[in-house]
Amino acid sequence: MCGLSGFVSLDQRRAEPDLVRRMTATLRHRGPDEEGYFVDGPIALGHRRLKIIDLATGQQPVANESGTIRVILNGEIYNFRELTETLKARGHRFTTSSDTEVIVHAYEEYGEDCLAHFNGMFAFVLWDAERQTLFAARDRMGEKPFYFAERNGWFVFGSEVRALLAHPEIGRDLDLRGLSRYLTSGYVADPHTILKGVLKLPPGHSVTVSSGKVSVNRYWDMSFEPSRVDVDASAEALWEALCAAVRHRLVSDVPVGILLSGGIDSSAVTAAALAVSPGQKLKTFSIGVEEPTYNEEAFARMVAEHLGTEHHQFTFTALDAQALLGRVGTLLDEPLADAAFLPTIHLAHHARQSVTVALSGDGADELLAGYPTFLAARPMERLSRLPRGLVHAATRLVEAMPDSRQYGSPSFLLKRFFRGAGCSPDIAIQMMMGGLTHPEVTSLLSRRVREACPAFDPAEDIAEIMARAPVADPINRVTYHHCKLYLAGQTLVKMDRGTMGRALEVRAPFLDPALVELVCSMPSSMKLKGWETKHVLKRALRGRLPNPILQRRKQGFGVPVARWLRGPLRPLLEETLAVERLRAVGLFDAERVAELVSEHLDGRRDHRNALWSLLIFEQWREAYLAGQRWT
Repeated sequence: MCGLSGFVSLDQRRAEPDLVRRMTATLRHRGPDEEGYFVDGPIALGHRRLKIIDLATGQQPVANESGTIRVILNGEIYNFRELTETLKARGHRFTTSSDTEVIVHAYEEYGEDCLAHFNGMFAFVLWDAERQTLFAARDRMGEKPFYFAERNGWFVFGSEVRALLAHPEIGRDLDLRGLSRYLTSGYVADPHTILKGVLKLPPGHSVTVSSGKVSVNRYWDMSFEPSRVDVDASAEALWEALCAAVRHRLVSDVPVGILLSGGIDSSAVTAAALAVSPGQKLKTFSIGVEEPTYNEEAFARMVAEHLGTEHHQFTFTALDAQALLGRVGTLLDEPLADAAFLPTIHLAHHARQSVTVALSGDGADELLAGYPTFLAARPMERLSRLPRGLVHAATRLVEAMPDSRQYGSPSFLLKRFFRGAGCSPDIAIQMMMGGLTHPEVTSLLSRRVREACPAFDPAEDIAEIMARAPVADPINRVTYHHCKLYLAGQTLVKMDRGTMGRALEVRAPFLDPALVELVCSMPSSMKLKGWETKHVLKRALRGRLPNPILQRRKQGFGVPVARWLRGPLRPLLEETLAVERLRAVGLFDAERVAELVSEHLDGRRDHRNALWSLLIFEQWREAYLAGQRWT
């Protein structure tokens, strides 16, 4: 796991070595072990390395035999050993034992089609000197980030926004549409960012820079072609695919552990890890919070005892949250409203004392219909066909229900369900995931911001992404929605930034390409059977995990934001969102925000989503856009 940065001239100007060094220095947290550079004519490549594979000879950039091709990699190519043998048989000579070198020779052999041969989580940049071409790509599901910008004849790139901002051509200009996107979803989805002119390369895409032109291409997308097969056979195939994916992800020259929440997904990964490495004493790590309804420690301990792991448990408190909130601007290169980001950092910090690599259960909920939104997909579709007046009346009744402080209470879930009532099912699902409605976002913005982008609705972005989604099956449609938006834009970003900030590499076996394609080939009824989520996965885990783990309902990894904002985080909330302060900056309607703060603190309404989003944004803005005003 590493950080990469650099730039190439579109008009053959010479690259400055000192500049790429400054850019790469901003990513030291991603790769504290080594740094490497290549500067030649118009190209500059910079790399920070976290040593995982080939500790002795894996320095980057890596070159081919003639030195005409150079590559830098952030991530891992899991099938590098198999590819290495194949390429050696075709006459390629390897000088290292690293997974990075396989990219060089695969490109020599297959050209840009080399991407079809890689099983990994990656963002890499390759320079072909003979063709004077830069070729970069991001993995299929978006585990590793890649930012880029084209400005004044330079193509600039990096693993995080902060690296690009070290280049003098990249300005710190807030994109007001990006702000609306963030408030709507809690993140800014690919390919957009929060800054003008800076883009994210979407998952499953590559970018080629040649002859002064920049071309972005999609090389892979999710495909749903369900086949009617026996559920027991599918469950066994799923277990075998998970074991194969875990086996690949246990390959490391440094210690490996597992982030074990006590949910089905991370428990399945732990069980698979023990199945493919019998006799090995695995280390597992979990984190809990003080609020009992949010705490999964007992379930994590149950799994650890059942499987015999060396388990480590930690607790995340409001004081921990308070300490980390003051550093959000240094931890996040873009604002991210997922409150689980904070305990993720805390867990990564403790796990890093024992291991350098950890496996997680990320991706299973999105692929195997694990979220409550999948249960709501068909009812939401029916609701969208009811008379608008009836839907509005039902919505008002639900909104009048008292708020509950219990995690996942019926009133909380009902209110989430009706948040998107009256919208298309695709937008309604987005609202159920915690986003703000367009009227809510508009009410938070200042008049000047509203006037600057009067006709913009972030729902347009969602519609554009969903235009490629399967139409016939609403469950598969939600799967596509969650993978392209929530997983790529929030969950994987949270995990990457939260763990790489502590130099911990996290790998997600459920996102293995073969496993993804297997799951997408299963009929949705195998994943959601009646009201049972993840049916085929639970079938695969029978006898391998304790029944209470298989039978418990889905519980997200979160913290009691609503209660903490009324309690220990109240001073920070009131200071950050003070009327005078917001008026001076000019982005938000200070009086409207004050209403939300008052209603929430008094317990009249639960405005946790909006207030947390604003709190995180303001902490980020102070770090990245300090002193800028929009009045």
